[in-house]
Amino acid sequence: MLRLLQIEYIKLWNNRASKFLIISYFVLLSLIALISMIKINFGAINFSLAEQGFFNFPYIWHLNTYLAAWFKLFLAIVIVSMMSNEYSNKTLKQNLIDGLSKKEFILSKFYTVLSFSIASTIFIFLVSLILGLIYSDYTQPSIIFSNLDFLFAYFLKLVGFFSFCLFLGVLVKRSAFALGFLILWQIFEGIYFLIFFYKISPAFYEITSKFLPLNSMSNLIKEPWSRLSAIKTAANQIGANANFDYHTHWYEYVIVMAWITIFICGSYVILKKRDL
Repeated sequence: MLRLLQIEYIKLWNNRASKFLIISYFVLLSLIALISMIKINFGAINFSLAEQGFFNFPYIWHLNTYLAAWFKLFLAIVIVSMMSNEYSNKTLKQNLIDGLSKKEFILSKFYTVLSFSIASTIFIFLVSLILGLIYSDYTQPSIIFSNLDFLFAYFLKLVGFFSFCLFLGVLVKRSAFALGFLILWQIFEGIYFLIFFYKISPAFYEITSKFLPLNSMSNLIKEPWSRLSAIKTAANQIGANANFDYHTHWYEYVIVMAWITIFICGSYVILKKRDL
């Protein structure tokens, strides 16, 4: 495993674009901390995100994993480019000539996906922990380390999304077309929502949409805003229901794990049958 990872990181670190995107990704993740500095002073209105409970434990685990997931496209570009470069630079063929099997080749890419996901999860854990210890009103260990399941959901969401990008990179060969296909698939799931939710049956959509790849990954971390006490108070005043189930159910984990298996095995099958 370490040998395969070393091969991939040598390739990535010698690619200036990949290096820039990886560094930019972690810089953007660290900028989440700057949210704590946002203060609005407008006449008699004094508003601070930190004072509104944004960084209270255990809510911060939910909020930061939700926000950080939006930046995953940076690493997605790296992963798609990583695969397309293997074809354009003919390093894939050279690796196979040098004795690397096709199975080991796909595993090296999957290990890279796992390492990116693990590093990102650890980074978000540390950033959230520091922000929480500084701003949270609750510092009891039992509260601090509750709701850590959001970190696992975040990790699995990244692995699923990056595995999808890897599959598209193997399938399409060109990074621009692979990213274009990713955007088209997102549009398809949006159209699926509009047709089935509004035109056919909301109940049918709720059942079937759980199995769509991007939607299933999105379901791992629901929106966190309605958990804020200010939002709940406002909702109760207008008679709206603000009590939602924010946690991930076991079957939602299983669905994403199934897609990860499909994407990685599919990548291997395509590579095995393709004439290089």
